[in-house]
Amino acid sequence: MSQFETKDNSGALFMNNKKAENHPDFKGKCRVNGVDMEIAVWKKTSAKGTEYMSLSFSEPWVNPNAEVEQPKQKLQDLPSNDLPF
Repeated sequence: MSQFETKDNSGALFMNNKKAENHPDFKGKCRVNGVDMEIAVWKKTSAKGTEYMSLSFSEPWVNPNAEVEQPKQKLQDLPSNDLPF
């Protein structure tokens, strides 16, 4: 997906390169009331033959195996007995 800035109460969808039949036809991101969400959209046909789109919203996926960078401590945050001088 392209990088773009999502404005509040808006979003964008992109065609998805499906690797399986049950994967969404479109994927994208939106921001609703300041909360970032991911969108998945499937093109479907009802029993009566009417075409429609089914949508799913979820919190952004975070890789559980990704290393989280720990914030570096500032000198003033260290206890005084740990100072190297």
